Amino acid sequence: MRARRVFRAIVLAAAIGSSLPAVPAAAGQLRAGVLECIVDPGIGFIVVSSKALKCTFTPTAGVPERYGGRISKLGLDIGVTGKSVIIWAVFAGQSGYVPWSLAGSYFGVSAQASVALGVGANALVGGSNKSIALQPISVQAQMGLNLAAGVAGLTLFRR
Repeated sequence: MRARRVFRAIVLAAAIGSSLPAVPAAAGQLRAGVLECIVDPGIGFIVVSSKALKCTFTPTAGVPERYGGRISKLGLDIGVTGKSVIIWAVFAGQSGYVPWSLAGSYFGVSAQASVALGVGANALVGGSNKSIALQPISVQAQMGLNLAAGVAGLTLFRR
């Protein structure tokens, strides 16, 4: 009975997630590099969740930059998850990427579901002057039992 409820909840989260609009990279933006973040394990609550993360940005030209931050969700988020990894393609405006301009706040749409090993996707826009777009290029891998769908927020700071 419990497994059936969990399965129904995951199907519901997947349906909600697939109905939410994606946040595409803005037209005319240039790929600036790749941002890889390791997200701490945590517990999701029904309305809001927040987890710490450590990130490394590898620009297409230049030296890697290290960021710390938090990722949060406002919406459906129920369960416990282990450590996960999220990798985004980073896009910057036509003027190109300015070092350390990933620091700032990002917002977008998020959806994920996991039973044991799960997957999810996050697309976010923000950073310096709201000029950075983060497009997921690798879904997160996580261990745990969790389902989530809603508005995602990400805050990055220089480490």
